[in-house]
Amino acid sequence: MRGTGRATLEEVAQLAGVSTMTASRALSQPRLVSETTRAKVEQAVAELGYVPNRAARALASAHSRVIVVLVPSLSNAVFTAVLDGIHDAVEASQYQLLIGNTHYSDAEEEKLLNIYLQSNPDGVLLSGLSHSAHVQRVLGSSRIPIVSMMDLADGEQDLSVGFSQLDAGHTMTRHLLDKGYRRIAFIGAQLDERTLRRADGYRRAMQAAGLADPGLEVMTSEPSTIALGAQLMQRTLALGCDAVFCCNDDLAHGAIYHCQRHGVRVPQDVAIAGFNDLPASAWMMPSLTTVDTPRYRIGYEAASLLLEVIDGRAPAQRRIDLGFTLRTREST
Repeated sequence: MRGTGRATLEEVAQLAGVSTMTASRALSQPRLVSETTRAKVEQAVAELGYVPNRAARALASAHSRVIVVLVPSLSNAVFTAVLDGIHDAVEASQYQLLIGNTHYSDAEEEKLLNIYLQSNPDGVLLSGLSHSAHVQRVLGSSRIPIVSMMDLADGEQDLSVGFSQLDAGHTMTRHLLDKGYRRIAFIGAQLDERTLRRADGYRRAMQAAGLADPGLEVMTSEPSTIALGAQLMQRTLALGCDAVFCCNDDLAHGAIYHCQRHGVRVPQDVAIAGFNDLPASAWMMPSLTTVDTPRYRIGYEAASLLLEVIDGRAPAQRRIDLGFTLRTREST
């Protein structure tokens, strides 16, 4: 008798005319049964409205077929592209994704992990490398594979897929210096770990050129938006800079719009550069110089790497550097 009122696997098997073990195999490992058997089981599932008991399956197989994915934003185009890559990588693998939005908050990341780890996930995909002591302790004791996305870990045993945010920030600043700009400002918002590494790359390039000036850094922990970019550009122009490196394209778009509204010519009066190469950046007037980051590939390769490790295979690389591309356009 069903204590929960839900259809059982035994009832599915009876209706399909197969054994319970065969019905289970048809649902969890469909490639191991004939197409005819699979069709009968699927028909029985549809008729009975059967929903598999994931907890029971996890206990029986030692695998939950669940992967936890934590990203800092679900509205930021950078992370929607990463999620697209993850989805495509796991689509045919029978794994389900538990996606959480940390809102750039350590406390939210801790809360989500405490909840999601109760599902006994087979692996975790995390954004970035910096996490609270609680998160590091919980993940360390869980003994499940973890792949970090967006940046590159230093540890030999760590799994990571991304690129050097510091090198990317340095490369963009070096581009502006090579174009002859000398008073190069840096606009940063949100101040997450990736923004801070880009800022560090900017500082190193400016210091190497003998042009470092902390007064040219305009930083705020406010969430990054186009409107904020316009506001910060107004402050930055007052510094007498001849070029501005914005930590992302949203801010750079806002900076260009502010200049257009106030008769400031780009790049004749001030050059503007961004980061991430969002779709609109190539079509602005002027088109935006920026750093093209492989967001979709980061998601895809990170998920693929995690699946390899979950399956017990030794990956060819534990630290996958996908690099970045400088897109030089009209704004510089």
